[in-house]
Amino acid sequence: MVRAMATDSSASSPFKKVQIQRENTTFDAYVIGKDDAPGIVVLQEWWGVDFEIKNHAQKISQFDSGYKALIPDLYRGKVGLDVAEAQHLMDGLDWQGAVKDIEASVNWLKANGSQKIGVTGYCMGGALAIASSVLVPGVDAVVAFYGVPSPELADPVHAKAPVQAHFGELDSFVGFSDVKTGKALEEKLKASGVPMKYTFIRSCARLYEQFS
Repeated sequence: MVRAMATDSSASSPFKKVQIQRENTTFDAYVIGKDDAPGIVVLQEWWGVDFEIKNHAQKISQFDSGYKALIPDLYRGKVGLDVAEAQHLMDGLDWQGAVKDIEASVNWLKANGSQKIGVTGYCMGGALAIASSVLVPGVDAVVAFYGVPSPELADPVHAKAPVQAHFGELDSFVGFSDVKTGKALEEKLKASGVPMKYTFIRSCARLYEQFS
């Protein structure tokens, strides 16, 4: 599988590129939406910050009365062009550092007018969204599309923010987003006591949200 790599030029892009600092590092992030609107941190799939994740963020910014969506560049500019490269990039990710990027993104949104902050993500980003419900203070809600963090990173039984999670019944990524793993996550979230909503999409594997 080769990822479609359509991009928009900086001159025509509706996104504002900002730099966010945390500890001794700085990373790029892409922002779109209404000033002072509720903020949504949108987390990439294992491909990186490509056209598809920007398309998701743009649609999210237009929901309801409007949101401010922010995509942190967790790969620091790298993008996978095929499955092998995307797998390599995800395998090399500093997951704890990515959680710190998410926390810095939440803090940036709060400092720039957003009173409420949600986190959403897909695949790798879905797992990080779940982790943020455990590890990132100030997150008001999480929506994850398939993906479960390792227990070494975050135990969902300690989730603090409400979670909505979606999995495909035909997902075969064992140990990460298959039905068995999704159901184990559901039980842990129930034990956490946070409000939650869970769906398993029938006759569907992954990437289903891109066609909904």
